[in-house]
Amino acid sequence: MARFMVPKSHPRYWSLYYRHKLEEALEKGILAKAGMIAHGRGEAFDYLIGEKTIEPAEKAMKAAVAKFLLAEHPVVSVNGNVAALVPEETIELANALNAKLEINLFYRSEERVRTIADELRKYDPDVELLGINPTKRIPNLESERGKVDEEGIWKADVVLVPLEDGDRTEALVAMGKFVVTVDLNPLSRSARMADITIVDNIVRAYPYMIKLAEEMRSWPREKLERIIRNYDNGRTLNAVLIHVRDRLTELAEGGIWRRKEL
Repeated sequence: MARFMVPKSHPRYWSLYYRHKLEEALEKGILAKAGMIAHGRGEAFDYLIGEKTIEPAEKAMKAAVAKFLLAEHPVVSVNGNVAALVPEETIELANALNAKLEINLFYRSEERVRTIADELRKYDPDVELLGINPTKRIPNLESERGKVDEEGIWKADVVLVPLEDGDRTEALVAMGKFVVTVDLNPLSRSARMADITIVDNIVRAYPYMIKLAEEMRSWPREKLERIIRNYDNGRTLNAVLIHVRDRLTELAEGGIWRRKEL
């Protein structure tokens, strides 16, 4: 595999770094080819929000962590893009939230599941991974993503489905699951169907959520419940769109052709 040769002084270093990780994941069989397209679409929306964690995302992450800490059977779902971009952080987040990890893929093959499992075990050889041999199917979801583990997503009350297809988000909500998603596109079906939508890049969101979980795990139950009661996902998505509108207006009025930093 080609080495990553971009110097850290390059203005797009981190963007290129994560693209390289996806290229490596594609070569290893972790990532489906469509995952490259999905990442590019998300990167475009990241440009629009300013490639930083914005306040609506912070509020969503705080509510998501609160919900997970109160959950009885929380599960964090893992797909190819997640395993490529944040494998170690995914394990750390699941541990911080006391949640189970389940591999769930749209382009599923037994070889690809094993490859993703092997990748995650590089960071924790003893990590428990569900979804290797799923025995249940989400109702009204005919794709391979409908296959879930009886002890994982099937049983879960709260599920984190990052970088997700809208059909499974919708189907999980229909099952009565509380669904949290990480999606840079605030207009996607996943974003609109989820109970909590974190509009942020997953490489920023997961480390932030880990820190929140470590801080919030000692908070009283009443405080966590109050955070969830006061959270409104519709307002959060509206706030993201307003942020994008205001930012683009400011850039347009300032004249981006004058080489101002985006």
